[in-house]
Amino acid sequence: MSKVLVLAEKPSVGKDIGKALGIHGGKDGFMEGKDYVITWAMGHLVTLAAPEEYRPEYKEWKMELLPMLPEKMKLSVIGRSAKQYNTVKHLMNRSDIKEIVIATDAGREGELVARWIIYKAGVRKPMKRLWISSVTEKAIKDGFRNLKDARNYENLYKSAEARSKADWIVGINATRALTVKHNAQLSLGRVQTPTLGIVKTREEEIRGFKPVSYHTIKVKAGGVYFHHEGGRIFREEEARKKHKSLEGKKLLVTDVKTTEKRKDAPLLYDLTELQRDASNLYGLSPKETLNTMQALYERHKVLTYPRTDSRYLTKDMTATLADRVKASAKGDLTNIGREILRKGIKEKKSFVNDQKVSDHHAIIPTEESVVLSTLTDKERKIYLLVVKRFLSVLMDPYVYKEMVVTGIIGEEIFRNKSKVTVSQGYRSLLKEQDEEEIEERETLFKKGDQLSLEKVYLEEGKTKPPAYFTDATLLSAMENPVKYMESDDKKLEAILKETSGLGTVATRADIIEKLFSSFVLEKRGKEIHITEKGRQLLDLAPEELTSPEMTARWESKLERIKNGQLKEETFIKEMEEYTKKIITEIKTSKKTFRHDNMTGQKCPTCGKNLLEVKGKKSTMLVCQDRECGFRKTLSSQSNARCPECKKKMELVGEGEGKYFKCKCGYREKLTAFQARREKEGTAMRKGEVKQYLSKINKENDEPLNSALSDALKDLFK
Repeated sequence: MSKVLVLAEKPSVGKDIGKALGIHGGKDGFMEGKDYVITWAMGHLVTLAAPEEYRPEYKEWKMELLPMLPEKMKLSVIGRSAKQYNTVKHLMNRSDIKEIVIATDAGREGELVARWIIYKAGVRKPMKRLWISSVTEKAIKDGFRNLKDARNYENLYKSAEARSKADWIVGINATRALTVKHNAQLSLGRVQTPTLGIVKTREEEIRGFKPVSYHTIKVKAGGVYFHHEGGRIFREEEARKKHKSLEGKKLLVTDVKTTEKRKDAPLLYDLTELQRDASNLYGLSPKETLNTMQALYERHKVLTYPRTDSRYLTKDMTATLADRVKASAKGDLTNIGREILRKGIKEKKSFVNDQKVSDHHAIIPTEESVVLSTLTDKERKIYLLVVKRFLSVLMDPYVYKEMVVTGIIGEEIFRNKSKVTVSQGYRSLLKEQDEEEIEERETLFKKGDQLSLEKVYLEEGKTKPPAYFTDATLLSAMENPVKYMESDDKKLEAILKETSGLGTVATRADIIEKLFSSFVLEKRGKEIHITEKGRQLLDLAPEELTSPEMTARWESKLERIKNGQLKEETFIKEMEEYTKKIITEIKTSKKTFRHDNMTGQKCPTCGKNLLEVKGKKSTMLVCQDRECGFRKTLSSQSNARCPECKKKMELVGEGEGKYFKCKCGYREKLTAFQARREKEGTAMRKGEVKQYLSKINKENDEPLNSALSDALKDLFK
């Protein structure tokens, strides 16, 4: 009897599919029922081969071996995943398996995960594609009733493969060349390096900024403030002259205009917008938000697919919205949910638009209910953000009357704005502020009124420099680099708009994290700063590789491959030629790299001086020699609060000597801290302490410059 093999991306999703298809219980690495065999990857099981798998000498990092340009790129089974790969390969090649259903994540990277496994296993069997945006039982069953022909996704796979091959060719070669040239851990990437360049550009704007003085004029009349229509006046003499001309005069009301305005709720969330709000509201990093979303999508099944760049839904989803409201409008949101259902859900262009949904619709709740107390603090915060945004678009708009009173004093025009809320609508849920603050007050003025001036103000201010980037604003900059770089290049602007900026919604979080872990960016409070290493890296890197335009052109070509307008081979050939060019540029460069963070301490392994580096949440000593690889954690940011000032403390030292240190000067040994917490009844168990310290050590032991993992896993997605 013939069976169908279903390949999921992760064990948890595979088991969810099994449950939906009525298969219970499992074996080692798969589940089997009457009609289906379900197995899974664990992310990637197969990747592009390491350089040494082409030629043994490539294991050595030597300039004379560059560029490495294999005639035909090979696939290699990832060592730690070999057991599961062999299970999947065996199942695929079973004689009773007549068809394969690709059920990996519905996107570019998910397509690559499946196709590489199938290709490496040498399987040629008919294939179907499961394309779903949530992993609820209902969504899975609906998806299996509407399986697609896998050939429809061939170009999506080619686009993903082209991206990966290009990143291997450019990334590994450029990183090796720069690292060998300067014997320092220097990594380059087609998305990472331009992102670093944006941070540097912003810092240069701030450093070079010269504040300019200006004046504004306002008057108080009839108990309210009227502002001069000219706004900022940059000539002091002109401002003082206008101010003086107002003395002893009255304000004549020349116009009172009342307009009723309606404001719809903000658009639904895509991943980038959600990451921005989570950063601004809760201080979560983009990576933390994505990981939390992934848990809410896969484990709890209460939110839809997170890696989306759309903020709209498709028309065919309208019929499911009532069930989603019932599932998500719980607790404090119950009455809002009831009111939405009572009025009925109407399809609006403000959130339903088939033309603005490509692979996946906006992030919204599924039809599955959740008990909020079962979620972690982060999960609850992210879940409620999504639910409130979803419910808000189904609510009535915010309606208000805006009143603008215009008056003249001599020849100068002044205006006062106020408003009166007619109906709160969605604002009763989101309570968002208008971008422009307008006083909530009914105007009592009418045309022809003459008002005595109670006070005349001449206020001085100075222009402010741009703000340093935060996680939220750096995400925005990557999404729209033109806006943040203030570029006048219309050609660049068009390309960047077409390709949605640097990286994708799925990869920006990893790129930002990598910039921190390679010590080219550092955090100071919430602000992101470029380090001296980062500045030097940009100076040493080939200029084209620091340009957002180059990255945008590549993304544009990958999109054309996806749409069947460009051959993968043509793009790869172009990448090879580009790589030859930048390797020559690096080899012949006369520029040098110097460590600005050298300490007097010697490496216990090789005897060279150690460097002090700041990670995102820790300070470490690392050996300056990339081949040595020694590192030691000096301190790490903890979640433990200082009992005196309540701020988070640093964990410093080694072994039994570990202690907490606060900026306010408070210090406490780890053992004393634990004893105090035990008295308070809030202590962590010994196992939890050990697990926490192990986690810190593991994070700090991540390789600084592994050629293949740096180039493929973190740098260039």
